[in-house]
Amino acid sequence: MIMQSIFKRYEKKYLVSIEQAATLQKIMSHRMERDHFGEYLVQNLYYDTENWDIIRTSIEYEKPLYKEKLRLRCYDTPNKNNMAFLELKKKYQGIVYKRRMAIPFNELLYSSLGDIVAGGTSQISRELNFYFMKSAVFQRIYIAYKRTAFTGMENKGLRVTFDADIRFRLDHLHYFNPDKGNIILPQDKIVMEIKTLGGIPLWLVQLLSENKIFPTAFSKYGKCYTGYIMRQEEIEKAEGLSA
Repeated sequence: MIMQSIFKRYEKKYLVSIEQAATLQKIMSHRMERDHFGEYLVQNLYYDTENWDIIRTSIEYEKPLYKEKLRLRCYDTPNKNNMAFLELKKKYQGIVYKRRMAIPFNELLYSSLGDIVAGGTSQISRELNFYFMKSAVFQRIYIAYKRTAFTGMENKGLRVTFDADIRFRLDHLHYFNPDKGNIILPQDKIVMEIKTLGGIPLWLVQLLSENKIFPTAFSKYGKCYTGYIMRQEEIEKAEGLSA
């Protein structure tokens, strides 16, 4: 299987209930096929600066023309035979560009990520190395969720994912104990994402409209920051002023 390392696509996000997700998946199954992995775990380590500069300029209410995020991702609980994926995700004028470098998990146990990237010879590794050189980033937050994915039977460029049980933590930044962390959404809410190379097909637009499902600006990382990290900073600042 050829592993894609460069992506360019449009992405739309939606917050749906468990019941809405079940309805959509049932109807979608006539035109889309479920990922052969079934439901699987996605684990991410996001990189940011000491002052959270990356997410500060990326959260939706600022609506920047260009934004980017760096994360190290793995699927399920890794072992020495698995791969991790270092991904630089950029968004410009509504289009998402992603560069991904596959790294054997075993290498991460014995070498620093910076050394691994710097030692690469591909164009993607050079881009990632440049990012590390210009940005004083390090691992800041762990975000994980359970994902179910669908791909178009005829339109292979169409992909729909459903992410549930989304949780994060600011300590224990590793891929073990994935059940540990703070839940960021009510248990009955699911993040659905439509990813396409062009426009959303008409049948899917009609399906969303019939079920009164509309796109929303949502970022898992942004939600963690605005809903927890930023509030903690405000509390600590207030306590410092009152001391």
